[in-house]
This record gives sequence, structure tokens and C-alpha cells, in this order.
Amino acid sequence: MRFKQLDLNLLVALDNLLALQSVSQAADRMNMSQSAMSNALTRLRTYFNDPLLVQVGRRMELTPRAEAMQAAIRDILVRVEATIETAPDFDPTQSTRAFHILLSDYTMTTLAPIVLNLAAQEGATVRFHFLPQIASPFVLLDQGEADLLIAPRVYCSADHPIENVYSDEFVCLVWKDGVHGGRELTPPRFEEAGHVVMVPTGQAQTVESQALLDMGIQRRVEVRSYSFSALPNLVVGNDRIATVHGHIARVAAQNLPVEIHPLPFDMPPMDQAMQWHAYRESDPGLTWLRDLFLRAGRLMGGG
Repeated sequence: MRFKQLDLNLLVALDNLLALQSVSQAADRMNMSQSAMSNALTRLRTYFNDPLLVQVGRRMELTPRAEAMQAAIRDILVRVEATIETAPDFDPTQSTRAFHILLSDYTMTTLAPIVLNLAAQEGATVRFHFLPQIASPFVLLDQGEADLLIAPRVYCSADHPIENVYSDEFVCLVWKDGVHGGRELTPPRFEEAGHVVMVPTGQAQTVESQALLDMGIQRRVEVRSYSFSALPNLVVGNDRIATVHGHIARVAAQNLPVEIHPLPFDMPPMDQAMQWHAYRESDPGLTWLRDLFLRAGRLMGGG
């Protein structure tokens, strides 16, 4: 099919070429031969009267024209995908649909098991693909690469629907046989102690790290981890402190020789939210999935 003399089949090829900036990788993603993808690029260059991708050293880079239309091309295809993939009804006990969900290892440890349990109770036959978060996870919603984002509300986008799932407070975990065990954790002791922290990839800050910075509270960081759920284990056998989500702390206290202490200063709770693409607002499968997460959140809130 053509629109203003452009073969619309070429839009998908263009989208992949602009995203991957590689003819061979775009061909692999679309299950095409490299020569066929090269031919598609040639036709696109002719239509737009622009090289689109140019060789710079060992890699290809987008031309200014290609950069200018990349987001618009992706937006068009997301709209089309949302339209043709939305079935008129949805039965989770008959569907084999795969839902792609962005979440942190904290959410994987606390909320995801409840979601899977609720789905199993319903006899759902859907599939869950849990994806790691990136510095700006809502970008994958924009690109149609994810169905749902579970993240602190402050890190969600203002461009898509959002709904709170539950709230969680921050607490401190210490080794019960260490210097902080059985003692009140005061602000001076907190600041003088060594700390174990989770540091995300990229330039992102965790919610509690940003809150502490905003309050002017300094931590002497001695151990950095890429995992929230590992923090409780990393204070056992030493005198360091981990500032963690309350749900992680309570699970850890059942299995590890640790104590939970309140923070020695006020910090607002973290609102954990879910977000989905505005174009998929009426998707019945996604409506079912969102309700599943809301019910799981209520169960978490109830302990």
C-alpha cells in the first residue's frame, strides 16, 4: 500500500533502521536478508532525498533529517500496533498473550510473586515477561516496547496515564549483633556509620538517595550494590546500615539476623505506581493486567 508515493511497508524497516542504526541488525530483527534491508534503505533514501544513515568510522549515525522524524515514525507505528492488537474482548484463561512489564528487582521480590499467584488462582494462561528498568523507563512505553511500567511515581512520565498501586515507607536495617543492634539509631549515628546503598545504572537516583540529598543528609557509602533485594544480606556480619523499603525489611527480618529501625528523621513514603501508553487505554487485556496489579498492591498494603 502506498501513501503519497511511499510504500508503507517501508515504515517498519525505517523504524528499525533508525532505532538500531545498523542494516544487519535491522535485517535480523525483521527476519530479512541483509541485501533486502539494504534495498529498503536505498528506496527510503531516494524517497526522502536524504542518506538517513551515514558511515562515521566503524558505525552508522543518523542524519539530522532522520533524527527529526525518528520519534514521529515510532509514534505512528505504536498507534497502528495498539489499534490492530487490541481484541474486542479478553479472557485470561484462554489467552497466551505475553505482557512485557518494566520493574525493578525490588518490585520483582515483593509485588511480582503476588501478581503471579493471583493470576494462577484465576487459571490465567497469559505469559509474563519482566524487563529491567533503565534510567528513563517510560521511554520504552513511548516506543511500544513495554505494556506496563511499575516504578516510583516521581519517575513516571506526565505523557501517559498513571495510577498508584501501593505506598511503602523506608526504614533502616542493621545486623542485630553489631554495634547498632538493640540501640536507638540517632541522626548522628546514622551519618557517622558506614552505609550499603543501591546505585542504579546510568545517572538515575533512587528515591531514598534523592530524598536524603534534598534534606542535606550525608551518608558515608562503603558498599554499592546494583540490587535492592541484596541490601539486607550485605549488612549481616558488619556494622553498616542499609536504608531499604519496608516490605524488603520485613521479609529480611524473618530470615536474617537483622533488626529494623525507623529512620531517625522524617522521609515521605514512596508511592509505587503503574503506567501504560495512552494509546492502549482501552486495551481489555491491559485493563485486566492493571486490575491484577492493583489487587496485588492492596494485598501488600494489608501486610
